Amino acid sequence: MRRSFDRAASTYDQAAVLQREVCTRALERLDLVRLDPDAIIDAGCGTGFASSALHKRFPRATLVELDIAPTMLHRSRSRVPGWKRWIGSSREVFVCGDNERLPIRTACVDMLWSNLSFQWAGDLTTVFAECQRVLRPGGLLMFTTFGPDTLKELRAACAGDGKIHVNRFIDMHDIGDMMIGAGFADPVMDMEYLTLTYADVCTLMRELKAIGAHNVAAGRDRGLTGKRALKEIELRYESFRQDTRLPATFEVIYGHAWKPQPKKLADGRAIIKTDFKL
Repeated sequence: MRRSFDRAASTYDQAAVLQREVCTRALERLDLVRLDPDAIIDAGCGTGFASSALHKRFPRATLVELDIAPTMLHRSRSRVPGWKRWIGSSREVFVCGDNERLPIRTACVDMLWSNLSFQWAGDLTTVFAECQRVLRPGGLLMFTTFGPDTLKELRAACAGDGKIHVNRFIDMHDIGDMMIGAGFADPVMDMEYLTLTYADVCTLMRELKAIGAHNVAAGRDRGLTGKRALKEIELRYESFRQDTRLPATFEVIYGHAWKPQPKKLADGRAIIKTDFKL
């Protein structure tokens, strides 16, 4: 996965139309949240589109831009003016790491943001456990990911050979259960469908490759798709053509939750909140 996104770093910005649109819609949801964070993680920051917006919204916060692909991080870091890096005045920190093993100490950030990166995790429950670990009590987790209907047309077109060509994505309700299981409170989940259209299947596949999207499903075919198999996929996909264009559906899931305040001290004694009014 790291190699795939490293290779896509130079083409990502041109192809990531959907990723920017989803990010913009998710950022609008921050208007409904009351939070003044001292430290933020942008997990799976890519080339820094969300990081730039988060830095403008919370200029006093230290922003940790984290990605598994070093080349993506280099492109994100190039956004920061050289003079800021030289004098050490930038509040942006760049860290190469995995969402399933965050190289961040426990309880040190107030907000963890992630736009369309959690779907690449091998174990989403581990990701949520890591998010819960690094957040301070009262901290916010806010993320987007893809749901099961994502690329349903491509999945149907590829179904004829019995092999797995498209990633399997997790249902919104199961994601909510995972968040509760990880110890988050008051999870809010919602979903919408976004549809992009293409002239042909090859254009869709080239765009997916340009953003680094690849099949990480267990049981996937690790070989190259032959010309004959590709032709059959193209013919099956044609059944979805509408008004001279081929649709590609994306089920976008938006989620956020809070890390609750602890109910016990480290030695096991219960914390009892009181509110004395004189």
